Amino acid sequence: MTSVDLDESRYARQELITWWDQAALARSRVLVVGAGALGNEVVKNLTLVGVGHIEIVDMDTIEHTNLARCVFFREAHEGQFKSDVLAAAAHDMNPDVTCVSHPVAVQRLGAAYLDRFDLVIGALDNREARVWVNQACRKLGRFWIDGAIEGLRGLARMFAPEGACYECTLSEADYKQMSHRRSCSLLAPEEILTGKTPTNATTAGIIAGVQVQEAIKFLTGNHDLLSVVGKCWVFTGDSMESYVMAYRPDEFCLAHDSYDVIVDAPLVTTPRQALAMVCGENGDVDAATTALHFEEDVIELKPCETCGGHSISRTRSSLRLGEGVCDTCGQSRLGSTSSQWSVTDDRLDLTFAELGLGLHDFITVRQGAQRTHLKVQA
Repeated sequence: MTSVDLDESRYARQELITWWDQAALARSRVLVVGAGALGNEVVKNLTLVGVGHIEIVDMDTIEHTNLARCVFFREAHEGQFKSDVLAAAAHDMNPDVTCVSHPVAVQRLGAAYLDRFDLVIGALDNREARVWVNQACRKLGRFWIDGAIEGLRGLARMFAPEGACYECTLSEADYKQMSHRRSCSLLAPEEILTGKTPTNATTAGIIAGVQVQEAIKFLTGNHDLLSVVGKCWVFTGDSMESYVMAYRPDEFCLAHDSYDVIVDAPLVTTPRQALAMVCGENGDVDAATTALHFEEDVIELKPCETCGGHSISRTRSSLRLGEGVCDTCGQSRLGSTSSQWSVTDDRLDLTFAELGLGLHDFITVRQGAQRTHLKVQA
């Protein structure tokens, strides 16, 4: 064994790949959404190859059944946040990599938060979060890679700022199911909403391997090698078959939006201040053509018809499960949902923090056909 052999860098073998760019990977910033079986494998691969900065978001805690599917989790971790344990374990495996944990729903970070990453990788288990990530990435012009597993089957796909997006792949049945989940999430006990999807470690490893393989190509600038942009790689472990299918863009898809001009507004703390920043403190505002748009639905829960109390206005992700039921009598509270407010709304002076906006979010002021996108902090 020579001194050259002894002095080889940690990444020497992968750097033998002709198009590899280790420096580009070290400079890269990746957000991984989901820290379950798939997320564990995605983070493991990103960490091993030396992606410099990884942030992990997942609001769930580790359960006993996670131990058979998640490579970094141990019995002593049960009850701890998945993202916290995963970030610590990944950094321990490769100290070159900075790992940051966010033990919250991804919506709590806010759409504007995603603007600080080169790539977003989804390791999610529900459509609602995928829709949110898809819309945020589309508006910001960000690529994202989605993965999904069930039993011995799985898929990996990549969505670009143009062409087919995740919402283009959804059917009427998908939207109907999401609508039902959203309507009952404020009322139903948690057990009703928690689906148990059959998964295993091997399928997670296969799908995450494909996701990170495409991520490496993207982060090193080898976009000509990308294989699943606007397409889906489908794996069937039962028969060990796989195929690639292309998605067709839906020209009427409401998710096809982009925020080309974004105004940084860190000192704006209420919707009224956002209006004033765009329209002027004493400017004439046409109530018929001016409105405010939120990235996430704001739900207003009315006081209980039996017990009274006060109303609540907060974004959907910031409301607690079951909060649509009166704590005193158990009666369902009436509510309404909106993502657009008029300039005469009586809630304009609530702060973004009180409304439950994401930590770094957008609020849009529309004046006729003109839109101004403000990056705000809750």
